[in-house]
Amino acid sequence: MSALEAPSAADPVEIARALIRCPSVTPEEGGALACLEKLLGAAGFRVHRVTLTGPDTPDIENLYARFGTRGPNLCFAGHTDVVPPGDAAHWRFPPFEAAIHGGLLYGRGAVDMKGGVAAFVAAALDLAAEHGDRLPGSISLLLTGDEEGPAINGTEKLLRWLGDRDERLDHCVLGEPSSRAVLGDMVKIGRRGSLSGTLTVHGKQGHVGYPHLAENPIPGMAKLISALTAEPLDRGNAHFQASNLEVVSVDVGNPAYNVIPAEAKARFNIRFNDLWMPGTLKAEIERRLTAAAGNAVRFSVAFEERSSDSFLTAPGDFVDLVTAAIRETTGQTPELSTTGGTSDARFIKDFCPVVEFGLVGTSMHAVDEATPVDEIRALTRVYKDIAARYFAAFGR
Repeated sequence: MSALEAPSAADPVEIARALIRCPSVTPEEGGALACLEKLLGAAGFRVHRVTLTGPDTPDIENLYARFGTRGPNLCFAGHTDVVPPGDAAHWRFPPFEAAIHGGLLYGRGAVDMKGGVAAFVAAALDLAAEHGDRLPGSISLLLTGDEEGPAINGTEKLLRWLGDRDERLDHCVLGEPSSRAVLGDMVKIGRRGSLSGTLTVHGKQGHVGYPHLAENPIPGMAKLISALTAEPLDRGNAHFQASNLEVVSVDVGNPAYNVIPAEAKARFNIRFNDLWMPGTLKAEIERRLTAAAGNAVRFSVAFEERSSDSFLTAPGDFVDLVTAAIRETTGQTPELSTTGGTSDARFIKDFCPVVEFGLVGTSMHAVDEATPVDEIRALTRVYKDIAARYFAAFGR
């Protein structure tokens, strides 16, 4: 039997199918957490369903389950919410049917990330059954229904809820689809931060035929955008690629050909490495804009409040045991990467060291999202091996 066919007593493929059949499009729970609550509770896990709320945002159901009472506490984290499937008529199989065809499991969330959730749930169930009270620590599962949405009433608040209960996480594996081309080729050991802002150039509305009576903000906007993008923010370092600023929209809200607009707005996002903090980055953006504007361009810039810091889980014992488990099962030596967008790891890193490892992500959010069933089973084997190595290294 090959490593990709390694069995699990708890069938991760059937767990994944059960989860996919729950239409848990953010913010709907869709039955996914209820399914896991029943499964984990029957296996002796202490399960908490936690509904978190906030102003002007939908209530979100979350779940935390733990097996064992001693430390260290190894946590597997993820989300059961999914993005909308779009027009179901474009899918080869109905997006919530969980069809298996040609060795592939199809369905919304198969990759992002019900396949990964099923794998670590199956691994946790196996560990609980095999070790019982002899487990030299605890294994916990942290699941949110608000990762694909605004991420306000999900992982961040659930971690605070754990803190209020003096519940400690010692290390965490986030099951996001981190693999790039084949299972095991990449582990995320960090992420760049994210900072968004809106630049407004102020002019004076007027008639195109009388430009001396108006002030066109568009040439000034072009000048300021050039100032923001002409020079790189940095050139990266050993663990991070260079920070990048991308202008994502420019708008004047002007449908007329004979009117000079009163103002122009540009929205931008910066993905930044650990050479910056949000505060130092804001100061650099303002410096560049002020220098370019001089006395000729009137502007203001406003930054979004919900920025996220970059973070790095430095290579060491924890990262080494994760890569060793991946290599043992898949034969791949994973690249240690910090590329890509953001994930809930940006919240978890404030509570414990975290790495991300999961399925190949090429079909996530796409029509006909699918993953090989053998890779779900292989991922389960990797997670079990990570836990075994973890408790051997850190258990008491």
